[in-house]
Amino acid sequence: MTDEMQGCIENCQDCHQACLEMLAYCLHKGGKHTEPAHLTLLFDCAEICQTSANFMIRGSEMHHQTCAACAEICARCAAECEQLDPSDAQLQACAAICRRCADSCRQMAAAV
Repeated sequence: MTDEMQGCIENCQDCHQACLEMLAYCLHKGGKHTEPAHLTLLFDCAEICQTSANFMIRGSEMHHQTCAACAEICARCAAECEQLDPSDAQLQACAAICRRCADSCRQMAAAV
């Protein structure tokens, strides 16, 4: 396993955790934070991050495909979190983690 792949796995695991924590935070906050599309995107992001990490951990040759999907979903999640409430530090922190994961997965997807 390369250092790049190990870093991507860690970024995916961090993003998975951040999105699950953000789900709980948004449910607690209520209002616009609990719009179905936003919560669904957080769920999707958490799940694809876990899936991509698992593919890389077990050395699947198909990890490039899951990383490509992960990069796209993480980028969308980051944009959504940034726009939902620019003054909310929790949302902005989640967005930063999602962006880091998107960048890392984009590199893994391109490394075929």
